Amino acid sequence: MRKHLAIIGLTGAFMTLAPSCCTECKQTEDNFKYLVDEFADIKVMRFRVPGWEDLTLQQKEYIYHLGEAAKYGRDILWAQNFEYNLEIRKVLEQILENYNGDKTSEEYQNLLVYAKRVFFSNGIHHHYAEDKIIPGCSEKYFIETAIASRVDEQKARNIAQIIFSADKYLQKRYTGTREDILLGSASDYYRGVTREEALKFYSDMEKPGDERPLSYGLNSRLVKKGKKLVEEPYKIGGLYGAALEKVVEELEKAREYAENDEQKRCIDLLVSYYRTADLKTWDEYNIEWVKDTHSNVDFVNGFIESYGDPLGIKASWEALVNFKNIESSKRTEIISADAQWFEDHSPVNSRFKKKEVTGVSAKVITAVTLGGDCYPASPLGINLPNANWIRKEYGSKSVTIENISNAYSLAALESPKSLLSEFAWNEEEIKRAKEFGALADNLHTDLHECLGHGSGQLLPGVSPNALGEYSSTLEEARADLFALYYIADKRMVDLGILPNDQAYKAEYDNYIRNGIFTQQVRIDLGKNLTQAHMQNRQLIAKWCFEKGSEHKVIEKKIRDGKTYFVINDYLRLRELFGDLLAEIQRIKSEGDFEAGKSLVENYGIKLDYDLHKEVLERYKELGLKPYGGFMNPEITPVTENGKVVDYTISYPDNYLEQMLEYGRKYSTL
Repeated sequence: MRKHLAIIGLTGAFMTLAPSCCTECKQTEDNFKYLVDEFADIKVMRFRVPGWEDLTLQQKEYIYHLGEAAKYGRDILWAQNFEYNLEIRKVLEQILENYNGDKTSEEYQNLLVYAKRVFFSNGIHHHYAEDKIIPGCSEKYFIETAIASRVDEQKARNIAQIIFSADKYLQKRYTGTREDILLGSASDYYRGVTREEALKFYSDMEKPGDERPLSYGLNSRLVKKGKKLVEEPYKIGGLYGAALEKVVEELEKAREYAENDEQKRCIDLLVSYYRTADLKTWDEYNIEWVKDTHSNVDFVNGFIESYGDPLGIKASWEALVNFKNIESSKRTEIISADAQWFEDHSPVNSRFKKKEVTGVSAKVITAVTLGGDCYPASPLGINLPNANWIRKEYGSKSVTIENISNAYSLAALESPKSLLSEFAWNEEEIKRAKEFGALADNLHTDLHECLGHGSGQLLPGVSPNALGEYSSTLEEARADLFALYYIADKRMVDLGILPNDQAYKAEYDNYIRNGIFTQQVRIDLGKNLTQAHMQNRQLIAKWCFEKGSEHKVIEKKIRDGKTYFVINDYLRLRELFGDLLAEIQRIKSEGDFEAGKSLVENYGIKLDYDLHKEVLERYKELGLKPYGGFMNPEITPVTENGKVVDYTISYPDNYLEQMLEYGRKYSTL
């Protein structure tokens, strides 16, 4: 629940660059192209790793093996997303590797686009909108092409039946009451288990009054065997064991090059966890990981985020390898050092505030390798660990991934058109966005990750899972609101983070425009929102639009037959952000499921058909892609006389080849 996902794919073309990305700006002089490929609704980019040459050989060696561990977990996510994903992927890989027929035909090109979309989404369901992806070629052509590529005929027919079916496995996650939320889901976290059965199973595990509860169910699949529910743990010797063996093998190699004993302890605990699936060990690992605030190289590796589980209990596998951007981290260090002030001055009820903010650390990082649920679509920021009691007692680590953010902006500059020119109301908005947009957006990410997720507290006895399937949406809304409320505070200027008291308006303009309107370009006409971040943004924007309607705080305007959403009163809007933050914090602190459900279902899910149709038509004319993701750089050992003396980094530009290479080299399941 702690990722901050990119909306720059919708706005980046108009953003200027934050001061901290000047190194990358200079690097554009060598004609480096960030944009690699475009298909369907997706653009694939590359990201730079500035500062690589300044790392020591030991640090590079450490990063290299951590990166290999990140890649070896890839199949786990595919399997978690859908039971048949890996079988489908292997057939697609076999076609792309072996087919010798006409590759210029429309049918083949449609099949190629389908394969790219599936690779990008780590399965046959859209990585963000969560709809099932249907091939553009005919079922007959798919079967014939598979057979011509030496795929067994019966297997080809079985796979075709799965991927072409329009009435089965439609999406990974439902929010609503059309059917049972688990039985109607294509994700493979549960098998034959209903929502009520799963909730009872895990609520029975909880111990009332336990101030240090385990994250029950985090690293297992729950299945029904006869009338009995059984957990299948993710571990070596258990579910996903083959992949985890390779992950552990690389982690143990990385340990030899760790910067310090703290990193070695972290790796030892993580390896033990992968061998045993012991959730107590997972907590011990997170405590050691969050306490290590001085290492230069860092990593995320594990079953962490619960967005893919309809109930928000079970975690997908993800990995990220990075090192600290020392200069840019000065900004986040200022914010985190002031954490107690932000908590004390929050507009929420004092009962829900932390009396003492502990261990808030924040930094700006340079990503090197993305893996699992962070690849190809990467977050812009992360705040971990997720366990509330660890955050309360030991704090959290927040990161802003600036080279990813910069790559979004620089890739957008390669496009001749932008969303801003079409959907901004006037030149004042455009000018403000160009002057302050990137800085304000990075600051919003900093506040969201550094402080937003770490703010507030649960009341004694409230379960971390009390909000059920609405927990992810409400948690992201809480962190976003915290950031939106404070980005307009005079303290941002006093601390020297924003240049003046007008800069924050660029983020308010962008957030409302995106949340209430332009993010809809990511959804097919007639469908509603299912993804937690999209629900969160619409919830905030629509709630504020409605609550401020009497005084036209946000006004819907029509000009030349086109709709615009315009902020008339920025200060009153800030007050509305504070009011909603106070309510959502209350909902979380008290575990008020019904109030949380009401907010999400009334404001976060449904789309206005006419407005949706309009935004899709206008967006189509721009020729932009609403979603973006990245290829990984390639790290190569340099040897002399059989000894590694350096590691070079390069930036491949063939997206499909990287996908096929990963399938050949890192597939274990």
